[in-house]
Amino acid sequence: MTFLEAIFERLQGSANGPVLREIRDGQVVPVTGGELLTLVQKARTFLAAADLRAGDRCALLAPNSIRWAATDLALMAEGIIVVPLYPRQSPAELAGMLQDATPARILCSDASMAHEIQKHWDATPPITLLDTVFGGEGNPSPTRPYRHADAQAVTIVYTSGTSGEPKGVVLNAANLTHILGCTQAGLDRLMGSRAEPDRIFHYTPFCFAASWILLLTALARNSILTLSTDLLKLSVDLKLAAPHYFLNVPTLLERVRTKIEETTQNRGGLAARIFPRAQRAYLARRNNQGALLDSLCLSLAKGVMFPAIRKSIGPSLRALICGSAPLAVETQLFFMMLGIPVLQVYGLTETTGICTMDDPPHVEPGRVGRAISGIEMTVDDNGEILVRGPNIFSGYWQRPVETAKALEGGWFHTGDQGEVDASGNWRITGRLKNLIILNSGHNIAPEPIEQALAARLPEVQQVVLLGNQRSFLTALVTTAPTNGSEHGQIRSAIQAVNAGLPHYKQVRAFHVVPEPFSIENGLLTTNGKLKRDAIAARFAAEIEQLYQKKPA
Repeated sequence: MTFLEAIFERLQGSANGPVLREIRDGQVVPVTGGELLTLVQKARTFLAAADLRAGDRCALLAPNSIRWAATDLALMAEGIIVVPLYPRQSPAELAGMLQDATPARILCSDASMAHEIQKHWDATPPITLLDTVFGGEGNPSPTRPYRHADAQAVTIVYTSGTSGEPKGVVLNAANLTHILGCTQAGLDRLMGSRAEPDRIFHYTPFCFAASWILLLTALARNSILTLSTDLLKLSVDLKLAAPHYFLNVPTLLERVRTKIEETTQNRGGLAARIFPRAQRAYLARRNNQGALLDSLCLSLAKGVMFPAIRKSIGPSLRALICGSAPLAVETQLFFMMLGIPVLQVYGLTETTGICTMDDPPHVEPGRVGRAISGIEMTVDDNGEILVRGPNIFSGYWQRPVETAKALEGGWFHTGDQGEVDASGNWRITGRLKNLIILNSGHNIAPEPIEQALAARLPEVQQVVLLGNQRSFLTALVTTAPTNGSEHGQIRSAIQAVNAGLPHYKQVRAFHVVPEPFSIENGLLTTNGKLKRDAIAARFAAEIEQLYQKKPA
């Protein structure tokens, strides 16, 4: 049975039970397995009428929704290669990826988005709104889903490269079959044997590989996946969903941690005094240390404060799952202190989203778990993590040279540095490439933005983008001080460049460095390239101040 046949079989078996839910304006809108299959059949009927055939590529440009899931399943069921795109990407970037993928058709959620793409690409293929896709009647005699061969492409997921030009990662049926087997096994270990469905909360975009894998996993197992459609209402939606687990990016967990600490401190009184002492005692106890009074505060907090905090986050939570970017050890320990395990997952789009997964009974803070079943991981002489196995992508779309480089020697070269302990538990220690990974999981090549800013600032010597493992981008700008007007010029340039960028690529703060980086001061290589690590170390205090301020 293929991964897709397994999903369809599960939906048929849950014909009368909810499998997906959307939260919109405080209202929970569910669909049963049977209702979802009806939506899938409507979409399949449209695709057949539109003369889309197996092997064609079709772009899917829409925010998360039940209809997104139905469209995705319908495309795969017809053997059509899905090209999911991030709707918050700038229209120019979306047009560039579409021109690279050359889809036969674009399925889009709203007319204004379609219009913006057409403005940036004259040769746009037919664009159909999802209202039209689901506006007709489905075939009353649905056919079985297309049966993919192992090596057959199922999707092309675009990911950023060090040059700033996105590359299409081709994932095939064998990749998905293997990963879905691993995620099912991992969730079985977390949840144990149970008759009731898993309750899952979801807010990360389906166009990202790991997020999509969770969607497919949820559809293949006994679960109810609840979709939040408004990032500003996550805390409210989370209470409605009452999940057992959900996928997170570090940004959210760090915000929740900060909110809890601020709320406790602002409350004053006994709680404000006990909570920091309890934190101190928890960390000290892990090192077999600690003062008696702090230990008493920890015991009190465990009995009274922590249960109340857990209830406010999610009374049914078995675990938080975190991936896409490194999570601060302090944040992982904070949630562990509250009694909420944080399970880390490490992987890239090219590894079908996953290389390692924390084993629920054996979580080690700061590490990302063991390699998933059936794959091999090692490090080369530079400390770069290399991976091979059935989860590795088949190649970059229409980029044979870059594919050969990434898969040199039969291993996928991740660009990440790491180490593994005696028990096989991995830790990610850094990144070989210049790619900035925000703690929201967004990948950003710094060079294009640096060049765009420099082009607007002729008096500036260098611009260095910062933000790895942070929640937003900042910049160091080297220029000779004048009468103070340089700050206004830099601010204007940043505003102009930001206007053409998606939210996560926008620069939120900057610091002026009065001396250019040079070979002499140790901040440029002999061939004039920026020594990014040396620059970050030299200006660590100034950079930290940028992140202490509220972003503009």
